[in-house]
Amino acid sequence: MLQGIAFYILSAIAVVAGLLVVTARNPVHSVLWLILTFFSAAGLFVLLGAEFLAMLLVVVYVGAVAVLFLFVVMMLDVDFVRLREGYARYLPLAGIVAAVLLVESIMVSMAVVQGGAAREAVAPFVHGPDQTNVEAIGRVLYTDYVYFFQASGLVLLIAMIGAIILTLRHRPGVHRQDLAAQANRERAKAVEIKSVATGQGVTPEELL
Repeated sequence: MLQGIAFYILSAIAVVAGLLVVTARNPVHSVLWLILTFFSAAGLFVLLGAEFLAMLLVVVYVGAVAVLFLFVVMMLDVDFVRLREGYARYLPLAGIVAAVLLVESIMVSMAVVQGGAAREAVAPFVHGPDQTNVEAIGRVLYTDYVYFFQASGLVLLIAMIGAIILTLRHRPGVHRQDLAAQANRERAKAVEIKSVATGQGVTPEELL
């Protein structure tokens, strides 16, 4: 009874937050609604016994992707007013795409419920009662698909380096530290000995 109530509450929150993601006028508000959607979906995965996917949503998507979206939106200063000018024009196309996705989701759900090909495809990966969900996924991921896992990590690393290079901006007139030039400079250029008489100080002009 309690599990059913939690399912309906989390589902309603996820659907409403997902709609607010695409309808909010402020992009920062959209990212915040997206975070709420991820948390609600993570709760649904916990109810289904897929705690690894729930942890993945919270740690990876909420902790990295959503925060990255927020920083990019605030850093690029994009004019979202111009981007939303053609919102009504593309609304029919968006409705068609949403309808197709809904039909596909219903077909996949019916195939799983009826015990079709989808259930037979995941049958070899079903773990025993003494094995947790995270352990079963880890064994498959790091044994049968270890090379694909490493390749995806390299792709993400290249994407991260590319994002840093694209957003790196060198401002003129800003003094930056050059460690190589600082370490290899000569003593004559680094040290200047001043002969100061006893009882007299050094003026700022002499220091410069």
